[in-house]
Amino acid sequence: MVRIALAQMDPVLGEVDANLAHAHEQVRAAASRGADLVVFPELALHGYALGQVAEDRSLRADDERLSALTEAGPEVLVGFHEDGGVRRYNSAAYLSPNRAPQVHRKLYLPNYLVWEERKHASPGQSLRAFDTRIGRVATLICNDAWQPVLPWLAVQDGAEVLLIPTASASGFGPESLDTIEYWQQLLRFIARMQQCWVIFCNRIGTEAGARFWGGSRVIGPDGHEVVEGPLWEPGLVLADVDVPAARRRRQEVPLVAEARLALIQREVTRLINQGGDT
Repeated sequence: MVRIALAQMDPVLGEVDANLAHAHEQVRAAASRGADLVVFPELALHGYALGQVAEDRSLRADDERLSALTEAGPEVLVGFHEDGGVRRYNSAAYLSPNRAPQVHRKLYLPNYLVWEERKHASPGQSLRAFDTRIGRVATLICNDAWQPVLPWLAVQDGAEVLLIPTASASGFGPESLDTIEYWQQLLRFIARMQQCWVIFCNRIGTEAGARFWGGSRVIGPDGHEVVEGPLWEPGLVLADVDVPAARRRRQEVPLVAEARLALIQREVTRLINQGGDT
């Protein structure tokens, strides 16, 4: 059994040092409550509002200020603007003491309604599950989770825990799009169909007219919700997670073992050759 903390926070836009200080406080508080892993929201160290900060304050993934977040003991997943040299990325770094960070760069950048991330960041080019102290995990940043193939790919790579840091706001888009309800249904669907733990950490606060709603949660591999954070308010939410339960579930109902990867490869290649998006 491992204890996971969700740090549902309100980043100060562009104030990296202030957000780092807040993150340290949250990690220390989680450590005092026995947490093995602390998960922060998308872009927790920078804030989200695109184009609102003229100065580039992105961080390299090997910045010592990131690795210092593990000094209190727990491993940490934190979202930030990554300095990739020529390009900048919306990234999340999985930080472990005395190990190089595992960095996921957001793959699917929204470019609709008020969300125009593609103007300000480059998309990542890979998705990898990786081994950690708590088990084999993979990271999907916000809109990544809305692409059905990505949770499936992560699980096919062995992930038993999906970490989903998010900056989801309510009140944008068609009236029929209830963002909170969509996320609730989507996360349960992912957990059930991919038979994995889903760790969803959403931020709160207001930026450039966007109001972020929180509601962080942990969902088990049977779709059962273990814990839910408050709406619209900060919170440090903890849950005890039995990671091997994902493997037991997959043995009981072997859905993910039936992937037929070669079949999928053939059909995807056919669609690409017919003019599909590469």
